[in-house]
Amino acid sequence: MASLPPSPVSGYRGRLAPSPTGYLHVGHARTFWTAWQRTREASGTLVMRMEDLDAERSRSQYAEAALEDLRWLGIRWHEGPDKGGPHAPYAQSKRRSLYLLAWRRLLRRGYLFPCRCSRKDLEAALGAPHEGTAESGNEKLEPLDDEPVYPGTCRGNLGHTPQLPGPTTSEMEMPDGFNWRFRVRDGEIVAFEDANLGLQTFEAGKDFGDFVVWRRDGSPSYQLACVADDSAMGITEVVRGADLLKSTARQILLYRALGFEPPAWFHCKLVVDHNGRRLAKRHDSLSLRALRQRGLTPMNILSAALPVGA
Repeated sequence: MASLPPSPVSGYRGRLAPSPTGYLHVGHARTFWTAWQRTREASGTLVMRMEDLDAERSRSQYAEAALEDLRWLGIRWHEGPDKGGPHAPYAQSKRRSLYLLAWRRLLRRGYLFPCRCSRKDLEAALGAPHEGTAESGNEKLEPLDDEPVYPGTCRGNLGHTPQLPGPTTSEMEMPDGFNWRFRVRDGEIVAFEDANLGLQTFEAGKDFGDFVVWRRDGSPSYQLACVADDSAMGITEVVRGADLLKSTARQILLYRALGFEPPAWFHCKLVVDHNGRRLAKRHDSLSLRALRQRGLTPMNILSAALPVGA
């Protein structure tokens, strides 16, 4: 398969951002192949970033397998954990200082408030929303691109901490000890033109509520880390699955609050199984690793997962 041009000739910068919490599957192949193709067509630069914020679930063997499986598909990148580059390190677990700078800027601009809600309320905040699972009793449910719409329990803490011990928010330099939420303006419309799916519109306070940007365990959320990294790495277009459309609306609010220029967006339709359910990493039989072991070729897999934008 053709490779990326060795010397990019345009300002286009795309990215691949796997989470090493399991083996990549056919759906990932579709999305990453699309990102690679769009970068090639633009004669741009493709960045590989390992989104390993979830320390409990991330494994080095999954990170290594992701790089190997994507190379096997024929996908190549210019910058990444295996190549280095001007925006190293290319693993989110090593970029905490950047996320702290973003948190401080949001705090000082009055966008954040400390939250005392339980871990159960916040369990979806660490990883990409499509990587988690919800549970009802003993039944695993399909995950949603969502935190539950926040009921406003701690909203009165915006700008000060009258109900909490310690310094006021204006005196804080570290987010230690609290969960921190971004306060949305109820009724605000967030609209963006998606290069694949067309105009997308969401209403703050209805489609999503005040969302987590930092957890009391010291971890930035997926939303904050993505925005900080994509801005710092100069990403001009984000290609990812349609299950993250609502995350894009949240991230646009973060871009505005931080004073960053947002990228363009391209969301791929999801690959589903024979029951019409979207693929997840727990579908081991459809992992790229398992399909390779069964003797399938990259063309076999991509012909089933593509065409691009379909």
